Order: sequence, then structure tokens, then C-alpha cells
Amino acid sequence: MTNHSESTGPTENSDVTEQKAPDGRAAHAAQVTLRTPAELADALPYLLGYRPEDSIVLVALHDRDGRGRFGGRARLGIPASRDDWESAARQLAHGLVAGSERRGARPAQIVAYVCQEPAKGETGREVMQRLQPLAQFLRTECGTLDVPVIEALCISAGRFWSYCCPNVGCCPDDGTPMGLPGTSVLAAAATYAGLQVRGTLRELRARLLPWETSAALEQEIALDTAGTALVPRILDDAARADVAEETLRLAERVLTRFAAAPTVPGTLPADLRDDALLTHDEAAQLILGLQDRTTRDRAAAWMEDDDAGPALRLWRALARRCVGPYGEHAAAPLTLAGWVAWSSGDDLEAREALAMALGADPDYLFARLLHQACNEGLDPETVRRCLRAERAEHAETRTEAAAATVQKKTSPAGKDPSEPGSRRRRRVRIRGGADGAARTVRAEGRRTRLAPRRPSGAEGSTRPGAPAPGGTRAAHRNDTRRGPAPTGGTRSDGDGAAEDS
Repeated sequence: MTNHSESTGPTENSDVTEQKAPDGRAAHAAQVTLRTPAELADALPYLLGYRPEDSIVLVALHDRDGRGRFGGRARLGIPASRDDWESAARQLAHGLVAGSERRGARPAQIVAYVCQEPAKGETGREVMQRLQPLAQFLRTECGTLDVPVIEALCISAGRFWSYCCPNVGCCPDDGTPMGLPGTSVLAAAATYAGLQVRGTLRELRARLLPWETSAALEQEIALDTAGTALVPRILDDAARADVAEETLRLAERVLTRFAAAPTVPGTLPADLRDDALLTHDEAAQLILGLQDRTTRDRAAAWMEDDDAGPALRLWRALARRCVGPYGEHAAAPLTLAGWVAWSSGDDLEAREALAMALGADPDYLFARLLHQACNEGLDPETVRRCLRAERAEHAETRTEAAAATVQKKTSPAGKDPSEPGSRRRRRVRIRGGADGAARTVRAEGRRTRLAPRRPSGAEGSTRPGAPAPGGTRAAHRNDTRRGPAPTGGTRSDGDGAAEDS
């Protein structure tokens, strides 16, 4: 859009049109025409599903019979250093175009946004001027890919500015006020379709961050104590299966407790209610038990129907309990939270939870695979089918074990049901976990995180049950760390393979 009087034509949000309203209406039943930069600025939260902060956002436009249609989106946080702006713009532009091409539709045009609130003593206009070079990098990088930016907007302090308007004096120096939230035509159409804007990413991440309250120390002590009791058993192949069963039985009891709890309005009160339903000792046992890959994969089967809601609440609550030096342990519950959210159709929380899991452990393969699949818009049903089969198989195994116990008690003295002539046949199965949904057999070693990595100086800890210096880890752990995890959201893909998690 190079002239404010031009019309973009009828537009659709491809992510939105694929979603269903609560009553089953298709979101694409109502199409909205966006004609001005003001309407494009008001549309941004509905295009993303949240209100972006400190963000660079690119939105693809596809040509359909001469009219624009919204396609994929890509978002990155604004780098603090200006030296990184050009590379960030290149990464975002290439990620959006490449991702669109993988889906079979190269963008015809792009709309760019830079969003940042003023610093103390700064005005929105000063933010707009400061971010102008970043907007120019975005236009240049998209242009090198032969995809022009038809509008570039800066949104700050409740106002917006266009970097593409050619008319001198057209836009007020102080910017144009944004419309009141929920009052635009697009807001009305989204409400009709049953879609909501969910605040900011900061608010969403707050539900998954470790505690920083006085209770954090109590939880850390509980984790230390549970580690002393559970680590030797998890390292013992004979006892590992017992720990897994104990972990899953405890998780089932907590899920039942969560499901029976009365509904509480508001995310913060709801999270506080869930925290109160889970004791420190229970949380510690679950967190440590889920570090075993096989146990985690079995827990991932609580992903649909009546299981999904309580399971997502439990995984969030456990992520909040990974306090202090146990931050790396959050990779398991965060990945489970991301998986259940994705399976339930909440791509936004899924991407953020999985990105946070990779922040806790960049080598966590299950999170990498799910993060890439979610970003590429794949159908989670493939993983669901695999986990359903695993769940049915475990149920069959438990039934056979119970039947064998009964038969052994009722068999003649000295007769072993497993001996020749017995009707019971022993089964030997080779299974891969959810990480191996696309592979038949896994040959990698199992990696189980058992003890936290403590900062230097922690060796002298005198807390009850504190692990020995250096902690205890499985022999297959390769402790090479890379930099921070790839950013979440509909950001550029490119997660590579990593060691088994």
C-alpha cells in the first residue's frame, strides 16, 4: 500500500479461517475488507491472536483474482542492538517466504509492522524515528526476494505511523490514534467467529515461568529430597519401571483432583488454585519422574477429550515448580504443555511453551520436533495416533500382567505359567517413543536428566538431601550446550536434529 486511499481488497486470515468457533461455525463465513493503514493496524492482534510487544511482524499477502488474502505471519523480538537489525530482518523475511513456499503459496506482497512501547522519557514519535532503519531493512530484505512490502507501520503508545505514505503532511506528526480495542469491523467479525485476542506474550509466558516467591525455596528443598530417593532407583534398570508406574499413578491422581476442582475465572486465580492443589513433594516426584523419556511419552497420551484440560493445567503447574537450579528440568513439562496445547488447537501457547522448553534445554529433541511441526502447520493427528497406540499397548500389557498374577496364584504348585504348555505367551516388543513417530526403531542411547546443574559454589550446599557435587546424570548425557533456543511463535523454522531427549 503506497497510497492511503488504495484498497487492499477483501482479505482473509488463513490461520483464522481454518479455525472453528465454539458452536462449530466456520471462521471464514465472514470476510472483512481492510482498506486503510488504520484498519491494518487494528487488525494486527487478530492476525496474531495476541497483542505483540517489542516485536517485528511480517504478514504475507497472496493474490487471489486480483484481491489480497492474508497468509502466513512471522514474528521476532526487536534486537536490543541496532547492529543486529539487518540480520534479524533478513532472517524474518527469508523465514516467511520459505515457509509460505513450503505450503505451496509464495507471497505476492508483505505488510510489515514494528511494535514497541516508549522507554521512560521517550515519545511514540521518537520510537517511530528510532525504528525507521529497522523498517527500511525489512523493506530491503523483502525486496531482494522479489516480494514487495506494500505497507510498513510503526505501532507505539496507542498510535501508528506509516513508513510508506508518499504524501507529505498526510499523517500527523504525533501519529494516528488506534481504534478502541474491540470496536473495529474485524473485531466484530472475529467475535462472531468465536475468536479472541489473548493479551500479550508476556502474560502467556508468565503462566509457565518458575516461581520467584518464598515458596520457591521450599519446592527446591523438596526436589533435592526427592532426587536423593529417586535417582538411585531411576539409574537401576530393575527399579526404573517401578518409578515410571509410580509417577504415572501419581499423575493420574492429581489429574482427577484438577478435573474435580471448581472453575475459577481469570488466568492468575486459576493458576493459583492449581498451585494449591499440588503439594511440593508431589510436584518434585512428578518433575523427576518425567525426566525419563519413556515415562514422559506415556504421560503425553493425556492429550484429548476430558484429559486435555487437566493435563495442560498440570504441566503448566509443574513448569512453574522447576525453580532455582532445576530450570533445565522444565523442558519435560513445558514440552508436554506445548504438545497438549497443539493437540487441542492452541498453536499460540504451543509455540511459546515449546520455545521455552528449548530455552531450558536446546538439545531436547521432542520439543524440537514438535516446535518445527507446529510452525510448519502440520496436523498433530499423526502424533496422536502414535500415542493412542502406545497407550493401548501399555493397557494391554498391564492387563496381561494382572492376568498372569492371578493365574500364577491359581495354578498348581510349582507350575509356572510361562513354561511350555502354559496358555500365556511372553511378548517382547521394541518401541520408540513419541520422538520416534516417524521412525520404526530407535538406536540412540536413552538420556535421563536426574540432577540439576548448579552454579559454581553450590558444592558447599548444606540443604537436606542436596545432591553430591556435580549432580548425578545418566551416562549417555552429552553436556554440550548451544546458545539460546530458537524464538517461538510463527518464527522462521530450521530446527535441526539433536541428540535424543
